[in-house]
Amino acid sequence: MSKIFVVRHGQDTDNVQRILNGHHDTELTDLGREQAGETAKKLKEEGINKSYVSPLRRCVETAQIITEYLHLPEAEVMPDLIERDFGMFTQKSADDILKLADQVITSDGIDYFLTGEGVEEFPIAYARALKVLKFIEQRHPSENVLLVTHGDFGKMLRAAFYGWTWEQGLLTPYFANTEILTLEK
Repeated sequence: MSKIFVVRHGQDTDNVQRILNGHHDTELTDLGREQAGETAKKLKEEGINKSYVSPLRRCVETAQIITEYLHLPEAEVMPDLIERDFGMFTQKSADDILKLADQVITSDGIDYFLTGEGVEEFPIAYARALKVLKFIEQRHPSENVLLVTHGDFGKMLRAAFYGWTWEQGLLTPYFANTEILTLEK
């Protein structure tokens, strides 16, 4: 049985300032690059065959560090791995969520806004996660695959993989920078 390794990008410049980035395209910090290197070492013995990455720079940089260390071909950009669109919350302080959002779920100290102008709602992100997983299952049924993505979307991938609802996915522990979620049945 194959495994899917979901990795969140390393720390980026918005993360340092507790700014919500969503589709805002930021680069890794020095710490973010170090985190990616440490994650690559953790993945060394996993026998990864193929890697896919969100189109945003913070993920592309993370994937480059990991794939170079693992001597893999460059990760293939998969647009569906992008973070959900934060709409009106893009580039707002994380501290502003409770002031601006009408509907919020709080889990593990993180406030997740559910709606707002221009916001990709979690049911849509969850459906996108199902689409990604179906693609991986069809294209790589017996290979280990690396997906480099984002915090909210990584939680949706895990929820979809295990057949949980998107709400259950949000209630799982925080998905930290360069954390590895190993999906296997």
